[in-house]
Amino acid sequence: MELLTYSLILQSPMFLYFVIGGASLLVGAGIAVFLVNTIVKGKSNKLLKEAESEAEMIKQQKILQAKEKFLQLKEEHEKLINEKNSKLNQRENEVRQLELSTNQKQEDIQRNKRETEAIRENLNAQLEIIKTKKDELERSHRIQVEQLEAISGLSAEEAKAQLIESLKEEAKTEAMSLINEIVDEAKMTANKEAKNIVIKTIQRVASETAIENAVTVFHIESDELKGRIIGREGRNIRALEAATGVEVIVDDTPEAIILSAFDPVRREVARLSLHQLVTDGRIHPARIEEVVAKTKKQIEEEIIEVGKRTAIDLGIHGLHPELTRMVGKMKYRSSYGQNLLQHSREVANLCAIMATELGLNAKLARRAGLLHDIGKVPDDEPEIPHAVYGMKLAEKCKEKPEICNAIGSHHDEIEMTTLLAPIVQVCDAISGARPGARREVVESYIKRLKELEAMALSYPGVLKTYAIQAGRELRVIVGSEKVSDKEAESLSFDIARKIQDEMTYPGQVKITVIRETRAISYAK
Repeated sequence: MELLTYSLILQSPMFLYFVIGGASLLVGAGIAVFLVNTIVKGKSNKLLKEAESEAEMIKQQKILQAKEKFLQLKEEHEKLINEKNSKLNQRENEVRQLELSTNQKQEDIQRNKRETEAIRENLNAQLEIIKTKKDELERSHRIQVEQLEAISGLSAEEAKAQLIESLKEEAKTEAMSLINEIVDEAKMTANKEAKNIVIKTIQRVASETAIENAVTVFHIESDELKGRIIGREGRNIRALEAATGVEVIVDDTPEAIILSAFDPVRREVARLSLHQLVTDGRIHPARIEEVVAKTKKQIEEEIIEVGKRTAIDLGIHGLHPELTRMVGKMKYRSSYGQNLLQHSREVANLCAIMATELGLNAKLARRAGLLHDIGKVPDDEPEIPHAVYGMKLAEKCKEKPEICNAIGSHHDEIEMTTLLAPIVQVCDAISGARPGARREVVESYIKRLKELEAMALSYPGVLKTYAIQAGRELRVIVGSEKVSDKEAESLSFDIARKIQDEMTYPGQVKITVIRETRAISYAK
């Protein structure tokens, strides 16, 4: 049954149609597959060729890049090699030049050596010749000396000694005669000229006499003010004394209060302060301190103004501000009652006149005369003489060396090096020794000198004593057999301490102990 069914299906037209259609479809599909394969194969070949060509191009590019890189590396390598070669060549040239220079120096050294040897040989030859000639000259001189000694009957040394002695005596005689004539003439001329100069100088200066005391009297209108000045339990007067450093003496003297102090500046500050307090009427410790402070400032300004005015009056310019202030302070200082500023102005004018007479610089002389005593108004209390202190102050303020020397040497503490120094010294002595200038009487002055000499003479071993330079120096002569060198030093120190403790004197006193050994014999 089933086989019949299959056979019917196979023989039916629809089956045949389907079979034929399927076959045609299979044939078309095969053709399509063939065509597709053909197309794909063509495209594959084309793509393959394009890929190959592109790969070939890339290959060529890579090859070109590799060649360029190789050429670049090769060029850099060659450049590096060239640089190294150039450096090597440079080094070789330097070595070659150094070698040439060394060879040249060696040749020069050899040549100099040969020349030196030649010069040495030449010098040796000349020395031999000179030595030979010297021997000949000595031999000839010896023969001549022997002939002269035989003729004169004296040896060469004896003849030389006689000649020297005769020439010495003749020269000494002539020199002594000439020296005596010159000294006599110089003494006559110098004494005459010196007297004329000093007299003219003294005559041409106008002197002023100013005396300062150690106390100042302050006048008041009535004695009622004394109680207000003293204050409750004396507090006002104690405050005034503490602020000014001045002793205020309120006693029974009518309408007067005494201000006592060795420092004139302090007395002036106290006087002005007291005057202002009395005028104002308010007197108590706080007000006293305020007024004293203002007065001190006022006095300081006045000191500077006085210094400037003094310099202008004397025609002195370019004075250092510190020196100007010191000159102003001289107004409130005195020496033996002589006002220091008046003394310095007088010495300045004397120095200018004397310098003019001698044909020297009058401006420098006037400047030195004004500044010669600035060491007497120090801000502190130096332990050196006022002349030396003034010189150091002038040097600090850039004054000229001749002025500094004149200041430092006007009391002979240092050596005089210019003509200005003795002028200042002489003019200082003229101003101080003028009658009425200083208040110390002759009797007290002589008494002080005698006390100085007697004090030194009281020590064992002292033979003589001399007070010189107006009592500024004490010279002590001791016996050499009684006092040794070390004891002389100790004696000088002891005398100085005793004078310092027991005597009152201005300035300082120099003690010089002189120990002398003498050997004496007699020809009989």
